[in-house]
Amino acid sequence: MKPERVVERLFKAPAESLEEGVEIIEEIEMVVREEVPLERVSEYKKALGPGLITGAADDDPSGIATYSQAGATYGFQFLWLSFFTFPLMAVAQEMCARIGLVTGRGLAANIRLYYPAWVLYVCTALLFIANTLNLGADLGAMAKAMQLLAPSLRFDFLVAAFAIGILFAQIFMDYARYAQYLKYLTVVLFAYVATAFFIQVDWHQVVLSTLIPSITFSKTQVLLICAVLGTTISPYLFFWQTSQEVEEEILQGKRTLRDRQHAVPQTVLTKMRLDVWSGMFVSNVVMFFIIVVAAATLHTHGITNIATADQAALALRPLVGEWAYFLFALGIIGTGLLAIPVLAGSAAYAISESFRWRLGLYRKLKEAYAFYGVIILAMFVGFAINFIGLDPIKALIYSSVLNGLIAPVVLVLIVRLATRKDIMKRHVNGKLSTTVAWLTIGLMVVSGVAVFVTL
Repeated sequence: MKPERVVERLFKAPAESLEEGVEIIEEIEMVVREEVPLERVSEYKKALGPGLITGAADDDPSGIATYSQAGATYGFQFLWLSFFTFPLMAVAQEMCARIGLVTGRGLAANIRLYYPAWVLYVCTALLFIANTLNLGADLGAMAKAMQLLAPSLRFDFLVAAFAIGILFAQIFMDYARYAQYLKYLTVVLFAYVATAFFIQVDWHQVVLSTLIPSITFSKTQVLLICAVLGTTISPYLFFWQTSQEVEEEILQGKRTLRDRQHAVPQTVLTKMRLDVWSGMFVSNVVMFFIIVVAAATLHTHGITNIATADQAALALRPLVGEWAYFLFALGIIGTGLLAIPVLAGSAAYAISESFRWRLGLYRKLKEAYAFYGVIILAMFVGFAINFIGLDPIKALIYSSVLNGLIAPVVLVLIVRLATRKDIMKRHVNGKLSTTVAWLTIGLMVVSGVAVFVTL
């Protein structure tokens, strides 16, 4: 029976007996099996990879703290940002992925080829500084979150354990298996979605705040918006996404640059776009629910200042109970395990490509000492940040704002690369992508200028 006939039968001629009702249900199940075969679901799952990991890594502990601060301070007011930033970050990441697929090189390698050396070195240096600040804040937040679940464990021991554990996995684990673990780790992000349904939320106000933008242009709001933009549209994600597309090609046997520079089939681009847009969608959904949870609990009860992600979890405990508090704290650890390798890895890709070192997570340690050396250095600096007396909230804000200032500069380079026919051939940017990209650049420049003016 065709789908429209089933619907007609269900609504125009309701079942008059239990047997007839069962018959209708069986017919609907048959149609569903015919119209949405399991193979399609399987194909969708296989399409998810670098884009999903990149999007999920965007919701790292420092991002959680930023979104929690937005919800705690201003309630539901900034929910529109989760809706507004989705196409901006998706277009940016899609351009990066397309550049990686078409050129067969990472982003830093392309910048090195087509721009002056000083441009590359400045971008790479700023990226390393922002990444290590962010990485340090994330390690500290993970350690604090673990202490919430196991108070007897020492902070310094936990920071060291997380740093060493992540390093060991990144350096010694087979890349294909490592990438799969990162992919499955994204499930932990839905802890924040689940938390929202353990509490009482004014969903009518949520819808209004999502659809109707609101801003007062105060000093605090301008800084927070810049931090949100910086933590959602981050330079480290640009470098990671491009390099991961190249690594995926290498895993498929395309080891040489010539192999990777063959014409990109439309099926590959379609799969990539599905992956990227799915990853960015997941990222923004999580951002949305973190703001909702913080607004419905912390803001409602007058708690308006959250310095770190673990403080957000701790503040939730007396308000929402043990289960939601446990989910929130566990999510901080899971997102840190996902995001820290991306932060360290993106810095290693950028620096290694800048100096033409052998690179790639698919390589063994002995094949790429310099590449893994950058990862180790980034992790060590991030570890040390937790013991030099730097205020965690300042580290968070500095890294987010720095990302917000660097991102438009790197995006200009990305747009120019993506619109050059001699580089991208028939896969150059369309008018819509280019327009959205320049709009993103303009907004981030305005927010960065506004931060300096208000300070």
